[in-house]
Amino acid sequence: MSRPTTRKLKKKAAATAALPVAAGNVWLHELSSRIFGNTRLLRVWLPPDYDGWGATRYPVLYLNDGQNLFDAATAFAGVHWQAGESAARLIAEEKIQPLIIVGIDNTRNRAREYIPYRSRDPRVFNPKGKSYPDFLRREVMPLIEERYPVLKGPENTGLGGSSLGGLIALYTQLAAPGVFGRVLIESPSLFVANRKILEESRRFRTWPARTYLGMGTREVGQPEKDERMVGDVRELETILREAGLDEQRLKVHIEEGAGHSESAWAARFPGALEFLFKG
Repeated sequence: MSRPTTRKLKKKAAATAALPVAAGNVWLHELSSRIFGNTRLLRVWLPPDYDGWGATRYPVLYLNDGQNLFDAATAFAGVHWQAGESAARLIAEEKIQPLIIVGIDNTRNRAREYIPYRSRDPRVFNPKGKSYPDFLRREVMPLIEERYPVLKGPENTGLGGSSLGGLIALYTQLAAPGVFGRVLIESPSLFVANRKILEESRRFRTWPARTYLGMGTREVGQPEKDERMVGDVRELETILREAGLDEQRLKVHIEEGAGHSESAWAARFPGALEFLFKG
């Protein structure tokens, strides 16, 4: 069984358990957040060649909604992203370099933490999302960097999420440019707060080295709303292209007939991972 490095940490940062999954083990860490005033798990998937000694350092991908990534028992509706299986296969096929994946669990305050603006749809009048970039930089990343042999710098650091988790991943890029150089945005809720995130994106210029945008054409099963959601992603694509992102830096996958579900995001995850972390 692979083990984390043996560097000394505060008690709250110690691994609480190793969760066996189909492609290795996921180490669980309980994180008490001063920024949000709550506690959640971080789920750390280690690549197959990880030996616990720290001689090899790895890129790292942070993903929101960590419960949904590795295990059907914790995932929404019992469907997970199969993130470990996909990463292990791509590593074995030498399509990506070995990396560490960190799932950041959501909490019962998910909407408030993932939405940075006052919003009527969904109804969030006391949003906390503007604190999320600091939560990542000051609490999540230091724990992982102290415990595991990760490579630092934006070229080695990714962030991603789906739905509201995709929205806050995009917002984090705007609020903390230069931290994450690989960004995965799946089915993002760009409509929140009257599409304010698109307005802010138009003024932004420091985009990451690689960005993956994914969306289905039947996200909610209502033709007019689905058309608007796809249109929002196309508008974001236009903004990014006009900012200079070419095919090497931006991949957009609009999947015909795909819905707003863990299974859709799981199906697109291998392609996203390969684009973001290929050599």
